[in-house]
Formats: sequence, structure tokens, C-alpha cells
Amino acid sequence: MKLDSTKRSREAMRADFAEKMQGFYEGEPEMSPFEGGFTAAEKQLAKFDARRYGSRNHVTRGHVSRLSPYIRHGVLTLREARDAIFQKFGRVGESVYKFVFELAWHQFWQEVYRVEGDRIYEDLEEYKFEAGTWSFELPEGVETAATGLVCMDEPLRELYETGYMHNHARMWFAAWLIHHQKVHWSVGERLFFKHLLDGNPPPNALSWQWVASTFGAKPYYFNKQNVEKYTDGEWCRRCTADCPFNSSYEDLSKILF
Repeated sequence: MKLDSTKRSREAMRADFAEKMQGFYEGEPEMSPFEGGFTAAEKQLAKFDARRYGSRNHVTRGHVSRLSPYIRHGVLTLREARDAIFQKFGRVGESVYKFVFELAWHQFWQEVYRVEGDRIYEDLEEYKFEAGTWSFELPEGVETAATGLVCMDEPLRELYETGYMHNHARMWFAAWLIHHQKVHWSVGERLFFKHLLDGNPPPNALSWQWVASTFGAKPYYFNKQNVEKYTDGEWCRRCTADCPFNSSYEDLSKILF
């Protein structure tokens, strides 16, 4: 299908797409708030204040770069992002350092892929707990963002509507899917790769393995207090489900592992 290249605005492209896809789906297509192209990448890089990156873990109001889709698709290289940050903010400050360190992680994932190849889609190490039997199906409600848990459904809804999910929320969802629902990490890895605009095979697969503990020293998990802290309690106040995370880390460890 070829879109009319003379229609340059995003709204014009959306309308053109809707016209050409009539009969193939119901409803109107929605455009992601992420705009593609080098000009958009430059604007986002200029807007990002690396000095505020220390708040990145806060899901609902943390300052994140939103550069990953441009890096993923080669519009912006890791080196270009690093050099632009150093030029603008210098080489000092914990937040600046942390952001550049995150860029280094992206390079690390690529180096692992260079060595391991498609083995990144298999358990690279033994589990650091008694794993048991895995399911290879998504639980009911995941694909419709209707699990009943606000801390799962809000990030999933944003993922499906925009192609983005905050990194901390990705960790929460992965931990819930793997450790609470006993779903093999590869199922979540495929879900994320399908929907994420920054879905890059090495960091996606290896991050899921890190949560599962097949590419890390221990499994990652979280509790309700962690969600409350990094959402200002907003999601927990809205949630009416029986919270599976409302325990200490010690008690959760006994329950899950």
C-alpha cells in the first residue's frame, strides 16, 4: 500500500491511511504522539534536560529522554546522543552520567548479541530459583489492558495506544508476568517487540531475561510500596483489585520463589 507522498502533515497521513484501509478494520486509526524523522529526533534531543534525569524512575512524572525510538531505528546514534549531551551539559553531574551510562547499556546489549546471536531468545543461564513449569500463553486481560490491576493496565494501555511504556513500568509488568503469572519471559518479549516503537531485539530480549534471572544474578520483583513511591500512590488509590504485591520483599520472595 502506497500513501500519497504529497500529503505531508501527520493528520493528512492519518486520513490517507484511514481511506485506503477502509473495510480492513473498525474505527479510526490513531497516530502515535511520537513523530518520526531526523528533525523530530533533533527537537527531542534539544528538549531533553539530562540534568533532570535523576527523576527517571518516577513513572507518572519522571523526566525521561524519549529518544529510544530514534536510536532504535538509526535516526540518532548512541555516539551522537552522548556527544550532544556532553556538549550541552558538560561531563559532570550524577544525572548526566547516569544517562550516558544508560546509552552504554544499549551498546552492551548489542555486543552480547554479536557474541550470542539468536541465543538471546533462549535461556542464557540457569534460573536463580526453582522455576517449575512455564505457561506460554498471555493471561486473560493482557491484550486488552484489562487485567484489573491498574499498575499493569495503565502501562499496557499506553503501550497499545502510543507504542511507548515507561522503563520502570516495563520492569513491573515483566516481573508480574514471569513471577506471579508463571509465564515464560519469551511470551512477554514477543508482546513488547510487537508493540514498542523502540523494540530493539537485544535490549528487549536480554532485559526480559534479566527480570527472569536467566541473564542476571537474581530475579527482579517489586512490591506495592515501590509502585506507590514511583506513581505518588495514584494508581494504587484507583485500584480495587486484591493486590498481589502488598507484602514485604522478604514475604514476596517466599511466596514467589
